[in-house]
Amino acid sequence: MEQSFKNKVIFISGGTGSWGQELTQQLLASSPSKIIIYSRWEHKQVDMKRKFHEHKNIHYVIWDVRDKERLLSITKWVDIIFHLAALKHVPVCEENPNESVLTNILGTQNIIDVALANNVERVIDVSTDKAVDPFNIYGTCKAVWEKLIIAANMQSKSTTFVCIRGGNVLGTNGSVVPLFIEQIKKADLVTITDPDMTRYIMRLAEAVWLLITASVHAKWGEVFVMKMPWITVQTIADSLIQVFGSENTKQKIVGSRPGEKKHELLVSQYESERCHILNESYFVILPMIDTGKDYTEYTKLPKIEQSFFASNNTNMLSAQEFVETLRKDWWFNHIEQTKTAIQELEQLSKDEIIKYFLHQQWAK
Repeated sequence: MEQSFKNKVIFISGGTGSWGQELTQQLLASSPSKIIIYSRWEHKQVDMKRKFHEHKNIHYVIWDVRDKERLLSITKWVDIIFHLAALKHVPVCEENPNESVLTNILGTQNIIDVALANNVERVIDVSTDKAVDPFNIYGTCKAVWEKLIIAANMQSKSTTFVCIRGGNVLGTNGSVVPLFIEQIKKADLVTITDPDMTRYIMRLAEAVWLLITASVHAKWGEVFVMKMPWITVQTIADSLIQVFGSENTKQKIVGSRPGEKKHELLVSQYESERCHILNESYFVILPMIDTGKDYTEYTKLPKIEQSFFASNNTNMLSAQEFVETLRKDWWFNHIEQTKTAIQELEQLSKDEIIKYFLHQQWAK
């Protein structure tokens, strides 16, 4: 797999987000020639530069996927594009549908156009379960986004376009886990939209590893679907209260927000006939349109048995399993780690503190 990215120039739109930073971290192990981080969030770029300051092959560009001319210039010598940039917050997109269309649809078409113009080898699109039977403007835009990416394979014999579809990832921007933790710490209260609401969930490192793996094995126009377990919002709240709260922590039902589904889908009833079991980690959905490509390798694989995959009819994550998932990341021990780090910092000499600040790029 390392050879797929070695000495390559990789472009990541929306690269300063949670997915982009984890993707960058994992790609660095493959020794790419250059990674271009393209985003419009200045503060996030500053933070990311500090985090990855030892890696001189990472370049940062502040701009927007809506600007095709800028994209065309920046991607001139790019080999691989990971397209992550999106407006993703469901209620925000409901309130600003025009902005969602401009970024999520027009921005994606711009990525396609510049990839074709510059003969990019591969374009890997990161999609979402909200694109399946969409109910909100974000999901609708993502559904169109997927269609654009798949159809782009008909326009080129050299550039491969592929979609990777997944659900919610722990700790990413806007996800419920950091929100609940913050509520518990600041207000000793958790606001729950609907206790029975279900969501797919996965660790960020695992999701990005699956993204990279699928991008390596992609052919033309497939939609790779990550197999993800689901959990209820109530179970998430109860588990986090158990860890970060107390018997005095309250819960308040506030109702669903604009555009929210009770259950999400990873594969719809209309896609199930074209959905095959690739391995224990993925399903693969073949294109509905004729792209002119050969999918014999996939058609030999077994099809899924369910007529659709929803977040309430597949593998459920128990409270104990969710807790273990949290243990694998920093969620359980980050408070103690912070206390320990402060105590250790107080014990350092002046020279050691200066050295530490220089290493963190807090001083020059």
